[in-house]
Amino acid sequence: MPVLTRDEAQTRAQLLDVHRYTVDLDLTTGDQTFDSTSLIRFTARTAGTTFVELKPATLRFVTLDGQPLDPETLSDNRLPLTLTEGEHTLRVDAAMRYSRTGEGMHRFTDPTDGETYVYTQLFMEDIQRVFAAFDQPDLKAVFEVSVTAPDDWTVLANGVTTRQDDGRWQAAPTPLISTYLVAVAAGPWHSVRTEHAGLPFGIHCRRSLAPFLDADADEILDVTRQCFDRYHEKFDEPYPFDSYDQAFVPEFNAGAMENPGLVTFRDEFVYRSAVTVTERQTRAMVIAHEMAHMWFGDLVTLKWWDDIWLNESFAEYMGYQIVNEATTRYPDTWVDFGVARKAWGYDADQRPSTHPVAPDPDAVPDTASALLNFDGISYAKGASALRQLVTWMGEKEFLAGINTHFARHKFANATLADFIDNLASATERDVHGWAEAWLRTTGVDTLTPAYDPADCTLAIERTGSRPHRITVGVYDHDLADDTRLVLRDRFDTDVPQTTPLTIPGPRPALVALNDGDHTYAKVRLDATSWDTAVRSLSGIPDPLTRAVVWNAARDMVRDGELAPTAYLDTARAHLPLEKDLAIVQGVLGFASAEIADRYLAPQDRPAALALLTDLTRDLIRRTEDGKDPGLRLTAVRHFIDCADRPATLQGWLDEGAVPGGPDLDPELRWRALARLAVLDATDETTIAAELDRDPSATGQEGAARCRAALPTAEAKAAAWERMFASDTLSNYLFTATAQGFWQPEQADLLREYVARFYPDATALADRRGPAIATAAGRYAFPSYAVDAEALRLGEQHLTQAGDLLPALRRQLVDRLDDLRRALRVREG
Repeated sequence: MPVLTRDEAQTRAQLLDVHRYTVDLDLTTGDQTFDSTSLIRFTARTAGTTFVELKPATLRFVTLDGQPLDPETLSDNRLPLTLTEGEHTLRVDAAMRYSRTGEGMHRFTDPTDGETYVYTQLFMEDIQRVFAAFDQPDLKAVFEVSVTAPDDWTVLANGVTTRQDDGRWQAAPTPLISTYLVAVAAGPWHSVRTEHAGLPFGIHCRRSLAPFLDADADEILDVTRQCFDRYHEKFDEPYPFDSYDQAFVPEFNAGAMENPGLVTFRDEFVYRSAVTVTERQTRAMVIAHEMAHMWFGDLVTLKWWDDIWLNESFAEYMGYQIVNEATTRYPDTWVDFGVARKAWGYDADQRPSTHPVAPDPDAVPDTASALLNFDGISYAKGASALRQLVTWMGEKEFLAGINTHFARHKFANATLADFIDNLASATERDVHGWAEAWLRTTGVDTLTPAYDPADCTLAIERTGSRPHRITVGVYDHDLADDTRLVLRDRFDTDVPQTTPLTIPGPRPALVALNDGDHTYAKVRLDATSWDTAVRSLSGIPDPLTRAVVWNAARDMVRDGELAPTAYLDTARAHLPLEKDLAIVQGVLGFASAEIADRYLAPQDRPAALALLTDLTRDLIRRTEDGKDPGLRLTAVRHFIDCADRPATLQGWLDEGAVPGGPDLDPELRWRALARLAVLDATDETTIAAELDRDPSATGQEGAARCRAALPTAEAKAAAWERMFASDTLSNYLFTATAQGFWQPEQADLLREYVARFYPDATALADRRGPAIATAAGRYAFPSYAVDAEALRLGEQHLTQAGDLLPALRRQLVDRLDDLRRALRVREG
């Protein structure tokens, strides 16, 4: 099926001015399809030919200016139009298919109570799965949507909705917005409504999740109000829509989607089980991120998808910054960003698939290539670049440029050039030069300190070409406790330097480059500083500084400069003393998922698991007083994941609790049962009984994960058939099955599937499309087959497979590069 090219979009934008869509959807016609009628009013600036997009199950009729068009002219997803100059009206009536992959109009039946819900996800080209449209971001229009739904349903949309006398729901017309931002969510929602700043606010979820949403409603709405008010302190333009609804929807592919007036979130953010404060902080950040899009993305929208970073980098930066400024519930968000999110950017930027934050337009020739850029570059690296820009430029000047940008382009579209020009108007600094160095280049710079004790100076060596404004932290041992460090001083400096820094006094115990984590670069420690870190890392007073040092250690392992076992030993020594939960989670995650599972040879893995088991057991003991439930929960989770014997886990399941707490809620029960499945210590009867205990959607996913993890040939064959042959799994059930399937402990049992993966994933991607292709490449890839033969098979397939679906090709390129890195680390 053809995808829209940039050239086609430019040609159509020159021809058309689209005014208004009047859309009527009927959701009462069955569980396979719904009826869709769209009336599009537009102007052709000159006579010419173009096309409108739609992907119908059945195209019933089409009229242009009242004259019928032949539905048989629809070719793939394009209906050709021949236009005269002037005003036109296009009417399209069709039956459209519901989705089970999270694309278009997704339909979900809750296994807990049998209730059905539907919602749209129309990014990037999926509006054509719901109604006919000129589907590109720079053809903004007014959308007026009405929906016929079952009597007990509520319909949500971009504008305030009201139920009419005839039973239809009518949404208020939108301002000018792009096609991909239209949203509808319908079902028997449980809703909590309030009002703020004269606008209706609401949060919504499935009825079966009502108790859990109600328990967190005050927190969610407080964060929403605080972020809303803080944005109005920063931005001159007021919130541009008539309401603010947040719907937590099932089987959502992304974290959330910034539909104006109706933000949709994955409903895992409605917590059924215990969570840590960092997980609550992440939810708050996503709320703030999506709200930032109301201005940057919705009010002002990119012209073409090469500028997707303008949406995502800005929202990512503002999401973390606003939560830090506006709320007091959470720890420093930038620690979590540095440990978790930033690593995503660093990893992506060192793969063959890396690209500039702002790629050349020729590098994004169509929507399929644009979809690949929703990655760690556009989010984490872009946000890091903006944080460096604010450090270099000043926040006052940055916000002045942003507000100029909003004023000049509101309800319209803008480009990178527009954005940089508006920032440059607010400062004397060379923003254009900064943009060329930061936004048009790829790769990660590395900063290395070179301390000269003869004259007490510090030179900073740089690989790469970007300018950096950084802080250098200088630390000494605490005279009262030499396992702890005290800050002597901090120095702000530019890299490249004009002259080395002078650091008065004796040689520091630790020199920390990028103290405060304001730039995007890998940092190294000199020999003295690394020796200090090995001894005193947990004694560094600032958690952001500790995060920078832990990231340096992580990068050194990945780059082959630090033995994986040395990282584990450092974690064993310092995590029992670590107070910041984000750091504990990040270090344990890297130690288990990368070092133990992939970077160490199979014969070394048991020792690594034993070390991590001892470490997490120490953390559990440390938290017996109940004063740090988040740390205890984190330790319990990782203890489960690392367990190499079933007795303790089985005892917890039998008792329904960890001694001293916590109780085993559904998340912990499924987690423990999945590990028992890997260890061949449970069976189908037990899994089925657990599913009877928890028949929810999350329970269905837990059971799928456990069944796929069972170490029998029959279980693996059945899981493989469900993933790659039946085409019946939803996006979430596919992912859960894939997560259970591959296990490091089961290498011999799974060996035959390594070769089968490539042709089967390719065929699956061709049948089911980008969302499932991405899930297959990310979760069903044989990540634990770390050997030269597995790499050869993958590289051979990439070479010989021909036209792979781009979403799958990108995943394979990235996963194979991760495999090469794992092999290099193993080789030492």
